[in-house]
Amino acid sequence: MTLPHPPRVSFEFFPPQSLEASFRLWDTLNTLAPLGPEFVSVTYGAGGTTRDLTHDAVKTIHGHTGVPVAAHLTCVDASRAETLEIADSYAAAGVTQIVALRGDPPKGAAGFAAHPDGFASSVDLVAALAETGQFDIRVGAYPDPHPEAADMAACVDFLKAKIDAGATSAITQFFFEAETFFRFRDACAAAGVTAPIIPGILPITNWTKVRRFATTCGAHIPDWLEDAFSVAIRDGREELLSTALCTELCSDLIEGGVADLHFYTLNSPDLTRTICAALGVTPQVALSQVA
Repeated sequence: MTLPHPPRVSFEFFPPQSLEASFRLWDTLNTLAPLGPEFVSVTYGAGGTTRDLTHDAVKTIHGHTGVPVAAHLTCVDASRAETLEIADSYAAAGVTQIVALRGDPPKGAAGFAAHPDGFASSVDLVAALAETGQFDIRVGAYPDPHPEAADMAACVDFLKAKIDAGATSAITQFFFEAETFFRFRDACAAAGVTAPIIPGILPITNWTKVRRFATTCGAHIPDWLEDAFSVAIRDGREELLSTALCTELCSDLIEGGVADLHFYTLNSPDLTRTICAALGVTPQVALSQVA
């Protein structure tokens, strides 16, 4: 494989909810940090269920590794004052990158409901964060229409509103075909979006789980992909297929002008590391040297 350049990479992690998960997160970080990521991010659970765990993980990574870290921050189940207090605590700790999201509703909820004293949308959250002048603000984007959006045009318009409110870049939901991203990128450019849009990449470590994720978030599942995994699982070649397909997807994106890739690791680093190696992203420094 000959690519015009290795991509710049970043990685997303889950916050740990147990001692075992803490070791898994640290192992994941230890595996991927030597690749020199532009940043790593730490998610919130649905309904803000891991809020405190996210805060702890972000501050620990920042304070003990030196790896640039972006903290997820959502509008769910918190007042404006509480949300901005969290943001201020990040700034005080030296964490100046935030991924600002509306956030998923709690499990079982019919849909998102704003806190009575909270932010009504991610646009409002971005505007408030931008007003502080303390943060580099990243936001989410949806190459396949968000389940609550009428169509892709609505997703483009909402992304433009977030950029206009002060966001400096966007990270997309995962998708399975490069053309999905290119169509979205072109539509955003036509709408006047000039901020960088980073493709979100989900290496498929478990097709059953990924298929469920895709159905929940509205990511289109091509028929050919369903067929390919049906055969690969039957023949015991799921990991081989996952590696080949994800590497091909990333290569197509790079050949189409993409310079940055954001990997959703699910705290399972091995497949992500293998794909990065195939793309020419190799270890630069040991984690102990990063700190």
